[in-house]
Amino acid sequence: MATNLVGTSGDGKISAVSGENTGSGGFGVFGLCASGHGVHGQSVTSKGVVGESQSFHGVFGKSRDNVGVAAESQNAEAINAVSHSARHAAVVAINDANGEGVIGRSGANVGVAGQSDTGRGVHGTSNTNIGISGDSQLSAGVRGTSVRGRGTEGLSDAGEGVVGISKTNDGVLGASEAGGAGVTGKSQTGSGVNGLSNAGTGVFGQSNSGFGVHGKGGRLAGFFEGDVEVTGDIRLRNADCAEDFDIAGARAVDPGTVMVLDVDGALAASAHAYDKRVAGVVSGAGEFRPGIVLDKRGGQPGAVRQPIALLGKVFCKVDAQFGVIEVGDLLTTSATPGHAMRTSDPARAFGAVIGKAMLPWRDGCGLIPILIALQ
Repeated sequence: MATNLVGTSGDGKISAVSGENTGSGGFGVFGLCASGHGVHGQSVTSKGVVGESQSFHGVFGKSRDNVGVAAESQNAEAINAVSHSARHAAVVAINDANGEGVIGRSGANVGVAGQSDTGRGVHGTSNTNIGISGDSQLSAGVRGTSVRGRGTEGLSDAGEGVVGISKTNDGVLGASEAGGAGVTGKSQTGSGVNGLSNAGTGVFGQSNSGFGVHGKGGRLAGFFEGDVEVTGDIRLRNADCAEDFDIAGARAVDPGTVMVLDVDGALAASAHAYDKRVAGVVSGAGEFRPGIVLDKRGGQPGAVRQPIALLGKVFCKVDAQFGVIEVGDLLTTSATPGHAMRTSDPARAFGAVIGKAMLPWRDGCGLIPILIALQ
């Protein structure tokens, strides 16, 4: 292969070809070729091309129809970039034409591997498209490994923080062994983590001591379309199982209020003793919150919907003027609006029981926890 300039060095401390430009914004070495490599560097044991610059590009490659910079190595890194600046990345890839910032392809291993001791393993920024895109036939498309920080971090102001798409395997695989998050995705208005898969797992998170997948949102921590299958336990920290109902009169009712069915199917506060229309207690009073809320949907314009405890523990308004309430007493509706009382007439109580008292109440009106058991 004929060349205009050939540099050979047998000294390990001296470059074969060295170009220095003391001006501002110039190139140390500039190579231009119509169809081949602009700059070609080959080394048996060390770096093929080394570029150093104080204020511009260390290595800059530009091509109209092919790769701007191509690096190939048999036994080491094809490109080794080191930055000593805390504010600048060792490698920056920017695409302003709706393309990928970084593409990593591997036949049998990792498409893109990022490793960091304290910062981001891999960070990709794109104005209109994917910040980081990794395609792999047999292994991970994008893999980030970090000793102290996040292996892969996705941040987005309007779109997805991390998008994982797989036809046969994991779209996004996050694993943590030190109590941290396998995958962390944050977004201001879109999805923190969005995983799509046609045959495998859209999002898979595994952790030995922390959360496999952790979702936190202002409105919803997670949203699922389709069936959800769980092989372990579902542990809910809140108390009762509730269901949303329309409230008669379109006015919110205090939590803990005993509710009965209205003539139009909505609910209203109880007002009569032993009312067989009793439906439950407005959830959310005291220290209990609903663990499950069914039929959570928007109502008609101007309508008010509230969760009504149908099963489990809930704080309920009671009135002891009709009889002292002891632990285990069956409770029913009373003449005091929205309050329960102890049942004293078993014949009238059938079909009008709200539940059992979990704490005693001896005088006047109050709020006690009860175990909902409509009978």
